[in-house]
Amino acid sequence: MNWDFSAPYIYKVQVAAEHVDGLHHANNAEYVRWCERAAWAHSVELGLDVTNYQSMDRGMAIRQAGYDYILAAREGDELLIGTWLTKVDGRLNMTRKFQVYRAADQALILRATWEMVCIELSSGKPKRMPQTFKDIYCPAVVEEVAPASDQ
Repeated sequence: MNWDFSAPYIYKVQVAAEHVDGLHHANNAEYVRWCERAAWAHSVELGLDVTNYQSMDRGMAIRQAGYDYILAAREGDELLIGTWLTKVDGRLNMTRKFQVYRAADQALILRATWEMVCIELSSGKPKRMPQTFKDIYCPAVVEEVAPASDQ
């Protein structure tokens, strides 16, 4: 795979019949759900799950999301969803990126970006990240892989 960033957290998905729409490919809404599942799995792997968010009354909420649907996936395809944290400012904001590849032919299916903000769960208002978020998320930030040289 030609990942945009090094060391992706990889979440695997099998496209099932219920994911396919009338156009005979995975419905666009499924990619949104799969990215959400990949993000949560990555966060859990790093050490923060929804119960941690609830106990701290803080969470990272998507304020803007962009999805670039490049190719279609079909029933039976195994998809590899790579995700990374690419920016954590340590106060309010975090950026998460995704790439989805079809395992069989390594075709790039989707790229996505989430811009997130830390919120107080009880009020829904933006609030500074707890120190625990900074301690866990900041070290996980990766940098973009330099493009291959033509030489």
